[in-house]
Amino acid sequence: MKPYVPDQLPITELDYQHLFALVADASAELARYDGLLLGIPNPAVMLSPLTTREAVLSSKIEGTQATVDDVLEYDAGLAKEGENYKDIQEIANYRSALYQAREYLQDYPIRLGFILQLHKILMSSVRGENKEPGEFRRTQNWIGIAGCSIEQASFVPPDPVRLPDYLQALINYMDSDDTNVLLQTAVVHAQFELLHPFNDGNGRIGRILIPLFLYQKRLLAEPMFYLSEYLESHRDEYYQRLSSISSAGDWNGWIAFFLKAIAYQAKDNSRRVKEIMALYETMKVQVHEITRSQYSVYLLDAIFNKPIFRVSDVTKQLSRTYAIHEKTTADLFRQLKEAGILSVLQPGSGRRSATLCFPALLNLAEGRKII
Repeated sequence: MKPYVPDQLPITELDYQHLFALVADASAELARYDGLLLGIPNPAVMLSPLTTREAVLSSKIEGTQATVDDVLEYDAGLAKEGENYKDIQEIANYRSALYQAREYLQDYPIRLGFILQLHKILMSSVRGENKEPGEFRRTQNWIGIAGCSIEQASFVPPDPVRLPDYLQALINYMDSDDTNVLLQTAVVHAQFELLHPFNDGNGRIGRILIPLFLYQKRLLAEPMFYLSEYLESHRDEYYQRLSSISSAGDWNGWIAFFLKAIAYQAKDNSRRVKEIMALYETMKVQVHEITRSQYSVYLLDAIFNKPIFRVSDVTKQLSRTYAIHEKTTADLFRQLKEAGILSVLQPGSGRRSATLCFPALLNLAEGRKII
């Protein structure tokens, strides 16, 4: 099988009559979601459970088995070396790449060097660290069943000699204005996946680029639109639609699938954001009524940002940021435990601080009851 030669961008022969009907629906749902983002005072804090969920689901597409709970326990220092420890580390890296990308894009556009940096973060200290993290591939790779030869491959990505030119063409396309931004986003994601520029981690980097590109094009107030839940639940069709581009030139089928994904996920993300915002407003009143403290909102922000946490970590954070005395914080935590808002995951022992969790928020993040 010969290496794939990607189509030139922009893609000119599209069924715009059919696709623009899907664009209208996707655009409307995305605009509603963006309106919610604009109303959140600190989206990076408020929506941190959704960011973790995205990292979990995008990595799950590639075969990891860890859950949101596992990752949050890892954050709190509870995770131990074991069967899914590397999975958790991969997810934590993905989330770190998302956060660092948000900071970068406030000042700079997406560039190849930036994509390389994201890949380096993603592959740090995990299973793909021996596959040239932070470097585009310089050898021919292929996709197929384990151990297959290139002749038996189901897909052979472009020749590495031509890869730099193809990648620069993709960046040039991202800088341009196509017929519609959502159509353009669909093309960007698919073209990146078909170029398959890394030896590992291509799917995750390609999915990270979706919200980043929407943010760069000003369709989102924050680069926090997460599509992996839909793609993971439609994994077979996701791969089949991408494969049909290379095998049959079916860009229309791929873009239609992608636009339906945007519309569905924007609606579902809006629902989740509303639930989180409603919980925050309810807790703001409850926590203040329970504690009667001027610091209640600072404490609430801290446990929204980290719904599983070591008491010592949050105590230090509040002391450093707001000069809240440790004894005051300890009293606030005691009151919230007694009120049932916080639960003990691991009691303190000796010098080891207790680990607490915020079940109501974990419930929203995982979609199930946390005891």
